[in-house]
Amino acid sequence: MIIPFPRKKEVARVEAIYGCVAAANGVKVPVFASPVAAGSPVLAEDYTEGMLDLNSHLVKNPEKTFIVKVSGDSMIDAGIHPEDLLVVDQGKTPENGHIVVAALNGELTVKRLCFGDEDMLYLMPENSGYSGIEVTPEMQFHIWGVVTNVIHNLG
Repeated sequence: MIIPFPRKKEVARVEAIYGCVAAANGVKVPVFASPVAAGSPVLAEDYTEGMLDLNSHLVKNPEKTFIVKVSGDSMIDAGIHPEDLLVVDQGKTPENGHIVVAALNGELTVKRLCFGDEDMLYLMPENSGYSGIEVTPEMQFHIWGVVTNVIHNLG
């Protein structure tokens, strides 16, 4: 397998860790029965089908989940922007292709996990302005968790 490496080598840093998500204060918001069209408009129906608890929707493993705030733009093509909040599950097993938060030589980064040939491991950005990082045995490396959701403020 050939993994393309873009030009510039930088590690996007995770700005802050917000700690474990508390499941005690579930916030429920109405879920409208009619979907919203991202193409042609559809007739809206004015009723809800129930209430949605955002904690239970975003957090599947409360005891092992935390939120981090992103700085840097190395994952922008994956829809992860500076200032976004990432919901990270430490209980989920990281697999090839997952987006993970990892500690690499003492610095936190968010990247796509890629397994190459012959047990090679790469942390790949989703921005052509950044290079992939080959994780070698000499590096201090630890996956903190798998990113399960991105909270992106639109304005």
